[in-house]
Amino acid sequence: MLRALAVDDERPSLEELLYLLNADPRIGSIEGAGDATEALRRITRALESGPQGPEAIDVVFLDVQMPGLDGLEMARLLTGFARPPLVVFVTAHEDFAVRAFDLKAVDYVLKPVRKERLAEAVRRAAELRGAAPRISVHEPDPDHIPVELGGVTRFVAVDDITHVEAQGDYARLHTDRGSHLVRIPLSTLEDRWRSRGFVRIHRRHLVALRHIGELRLDAGTVSVLVSDEELQVSRRHARELRDLLMRRV
Repeated sequence: MLRALAVDDERPSLEELLYLLNADPRIGSIEGAGDATEALRRITRALESGPQGPEAIDVVFLDVQMPGLDGLEMARLLTGFARPPLVVFVTAHEDFAVRAFDLKAVDYVLKPVRKERLAEAVRRAAELRGAAPRISVHEPDPDHIPVELGGVTRFVAVDDITHVEAQGDYARLHTDRGSHLVRIPLSTLEDRWRSRGFVRIHRRHLVALRHIGELRLDAGTVSVLVSDEELQVSRRHARELRDLLMRRV
């Protein structure tokens, strides 16, 4: 189970976050800190006790805007640690998302925090910190991709994958029945599956053309609907995507 630290300078927000995390069965222990400086002291002390020590911390749920050292600055400092904890940003400010993922955050949860959305962030952290799914270097069956979780290998049909989401050095494979995390860059999957109808629509998303239900244009922005999820299309990829969809029609 995960050992977690929640950091927020607003006491009501911190208490709510602690309450929600404490109710998640994947959280084994949870502490709170009122600012980044206090949190860094706890993390440093935990690292000195070792990865299995009594004070070890697996994941930090971190507010962005705090007085003094803010969440982004703290996360940047953590990247220099030998064994840094995972970071999940929990904030009311959506415009920090790009910088958060540049810092290899596991997830970015917006306030007011919904229990279901926080649970998804915990699940991602648990997969990464636990038995992180891996794919083999060689893939003998081009129609399936092996994923591993908890020592069990499952084979996911490539045709069932609706889209792929970049998460640092990992990629999350989305299907109508769930998602799977694999340790492989999005660019590698893009090259491997280009001939199977997958196309890059954003620096963070690869989409299967056959699973696109709608192409939406709104005030100069382009998005696609994939299995009831709307995904933004960057300007760089919009023209190519429209041409590909028209050719398929």
